[in-house]
Amino acid sequence: MSYLSLGRVTGGCVNLNISGNGLAGLKVMVIDDSKTIRRTAETLLKKEGCDVLTAVDGFEALAKISDQKPAIIFVDIMMPRLDGYQTCALIKNNPQFRSTPVIMLSSKDGLFDKARGRIVGAEQYLTKPFTRDELLGAIHRHVTV
Repeated sequence: MSYLSLGRVTGGCVNLNISGNGLAGLKVMVIDDSKTIRRTAETLLKKEGCDVLTAVDGFEALAKISDQKPAIIFVDIMMPRLDGYQTCALIKNNPQFRSTPVIMLSSKDGLFDKARGRIVGAEQYLTKPFTRDELLGAIHRHVTV
């Protein structure tokens, strides 16, 4: 579906986003300790026009989230220092970011893992390796573009 969408009004000017899917300029954060996963997601999302922020772990991500205010956050569960569950809980406990969608990423697809993600406030759970359609589907499902 191709359409023209109005972007943000900046300094009296309207920035137009002309994109096949309306994702141009959308800030997306990808948190994963795997360089391969970060690069794969970043490449896929940038091709769609997204502004992609990456972080290696929850600590690095929290500082970037506060400064950059992404529209949606993808977070790996198994990470050193601060895991995905802890990172999600901290994001959701902050009133400023409570409504920011958080999508859990994991190679585990067990019921317990998915339930734990829901308990800490995650909107969705994607099993790695994820596809382009799954990644973009999560954005379209949880972000109004």
